[in-house]
Amino acid sequence: MRRWLEDDVIAQGRLPLLCFLFGFIIGFLFIRLSVRMIRAKVRWWPGNLRAGTVHIHHMVFGVILVLGSGLGLVAVFEDGSSVTAGALSAAFGVGAALVLDEFALIYYLRDVYWEEQGRTSVDAVFVALAVTGLLLLGFHPLSLLEINDFRASIGTGARIVATVFALVNLMLAAIVIAKGKIWTGLFGMFFPPLLVVGALRLSRPGAPWARWRYADRRRLRYRAIVRERRYRRPVIRAKIFVQDLVAGKPDVEHVRTAAEAELTRTVVPAPPAPHRHHHLPWAAEHDEEH
Repeated sequence: MRRWLEDDVIAQGRLPLLCFLFGFIIGFLFIRLSVRMIRAKVRWWPGNLRAGTVHIHHMVFGVILVLGSGLGLVAVFEDGSSVTAGALSAAFGVGAALVLDEFALIYYLRDVYWEEQGRTSVDAVFVALAVTGLLLLGFHPLSLLEINDFRASIGTGARIVATVFALVNLMLAAIVIAKGKIWTGLFGMFFPPLLVVGALRLSRPGAPWARWRYADRRRLRYRAIVRERRYRRPVIRAKIFVQDLVAGKPDVEHVRTAAEAELTRTVVPAPPAPHRHHHLPWAAEHDEEH
């Protein structure tokens, strides 16, 4: 651990990133503990902060921390010590955690913290943790090209290759995300083969891609819905379990996710028309099984 810290973190200039990650995790865990204590009405725990009748959300303090520490990082960029950079990065991480913990409030423009839509904040926090962890481990969107070598090269060809690769990477990521595969698109930015697989696979039935491309293609819509019900639902339930474990359950008991609601609303198209030989008895039995 110490060797990794010295060789891969400090020597590579990633100490501020590590401090940011620690600050982010500590800030998120603390604020979630705080809001759950307030929700449980623990008497000795300080309650919500108010200015008169106005509830001051912790996102406000997060914005102040992000702005203050961000300006500090810019101000000491050239002359600051590693200790100063680490402290400011940790403060930035705490502020970012406070902001993302109420990301759903920003997204929906209303207080949905303890509603089902509040899980959007937990998703945003998980995404931030995943991206920070990958960057800390040395991965980046152009890792397959060893982009540092391209930066050191003065050759025009190398720059063109890097630019084209980046554009193709972004295009594939956009397609994968449009197909409703957010995590595949995110990790695919760091592992491009995932983008290729995600772009070739079927879209999720409620995603924009499905609405654009599958409207008049009953066979593809049928396959997408069957696959969603068979493989996606268990993953969604597992994610909800983790979210509730970390952040607490919503006030209204969760019944179904947005994806499951989409499946319920979607009229399942009839399967492909049977072949002519389906008048045979065994073919009819096969149809009934499906």
